[in-house]
Amino acid sequence: MFSKSRDDMKKPMSNQNPSPRPGTAHTPSIVGADVHIEGNVKTMGELQLDGSITGDLACGSLVMGESGTVDGTIAADNVTVRGTVKGEIRAKSVRLEKSAVVEGDVYHESLSVEAGAKLTGRFAHTSGPKAVPTTHARPLEKPAETPSFVEAKKSAAE
Repeated sequence: MFSKSRDDMKKPMSNQNPSPRPGTAHTPSIVGADVHIEGNVKTMGELQLDGSITGDLACGSLVMGESGTVDGTIAADNVTVRGTVKGEIRAKSVRLEKSAVVEGDVYHESLSVEAGAKLTGRFAHTSGPKAVPTTHARPLEKPAETPSFVEAKKSAAE
């Protein structure tokens, strides 16, 4: 009733441990509160940051705890900040929670800011894949379009 046929017994067992398929989710990484990294960090997956990074950070998704700090540019698809950032944030979706402290500009397509979050810098809405780098492109490049608050006013002669 539950036995294999003789043909099934002769087949190799190569399909028992399939390799990961391209495009599947990456394993989340965790940087603990007692960890300090000096240098740039890049991962295609999710990063839970409770420690500190002095350098640029590029990842698929960032969740920063209250003890987390970054001194550099953050480029990701999704960013949630509960800690401290000294540098730019470039992401499709940015969420600043009440304990967040950001000293730098925030470039975003979608933005959520809780009451109590502190920002010393500017918010700039961007749109299009070239404006907000993703982890599939070169994540630490400047956006292709200039935010409206930076563009010079045209004179009446033009």
